[in-house]
Amino acid sequence: MVDLRLLRFFIAIYEENNITAAATRCYVSQPSLSAGLKQLEEELGGALFERSKKGVKALDSAHYLYPLAVKLVEEASKLPALFMAKASRQKLRLAVMPDLSQRRLAGLLTQINQAISHLDLELVDYQSPADCRLTLDSLRHEDEVFFPLWEEDYVLCVPSEHRLAQLSSIRPEELSQYDFIECPPCEAHQQTIGLLACSNLSLNLVAKAESKSLVMSLVLAGFGVSFLPDGLIEDEPRLKQIKFDGPRMFRRIGLCYPSHQTVAPTLATLLRHLSKTTA
Repeated sequence: MVDLRLLRFFIAIYEENNITAAATRCYVSQPSLSAGLKQLEEELGGALFERSKKGVKALDSAHYLYPLAVKLVEEASKLPALFMAKASRQKLRLAVMPDLSQRRLAGLLTQINQAISHLDLELVDYQSPADCRLTLDSLRHEDEVFFPLWEEDYVLCVPSEHRLAQLSSIRPEELSQYDFIECPPCEAHQQTIGLLACSNLSLNLVAKAESKSLVMSLVLAGFGVSFLPDGLIEDEPRLKQIKFDGPRMFRRIGLCYPSHQTVAPTLATLLRHLSKTTA
């Protein structure tokens, strides 16, 4: 690789057309400058200047090299500023749980972008280490603080061609007449099962899925009906919501962050912004 110092020597000689003037400009002795030019010519494999008592005259090779050398030196001079700018950018690592409302998630990301300038944001898997987690209040760890953001109601969903789609509402006890798809980790499903048990009724469970998205796929495939968060199905026209004449079932979504350590400045800035916009 060519030494940038030698390229600076070359540029000075090319622009000054004089070894002495170029040495003064570069704050080096004339012999040091001449030695540097000779080293550069040896590395490039050819002469760059024609030397005479009157000074130096640039050869074709020097005319070719000059714009390239200027560009390289200018770009190299920008490196410290680029690294400093990168180091000064704020960083935030956010773990996001699956099966959230994409509209509301996008809205949150918009607020993050507005609240924190020069941000390097990294979204990671729900199980990955992060500065904070976007999740349910019911999944908050004991050593975490929960900052609420929004709520999503659980709604009874059926395919648009399902016979239930013709009804305007349904009572809890009527659910036992229809095939039901269960999501075992879902609090709404467990609440419904408990509600029917109080009346000595049970759901006709025909399928299970470990995530809300998989439950939605089973409902769309015609396996049965199920409760899903309204945010998850907001852009799914093939599903119809049936009013459920029972207690309200919902989930609360927000940011979880450690309570046992000082909040990082970037996260603190975000929380202050969200406190104003969600108040």
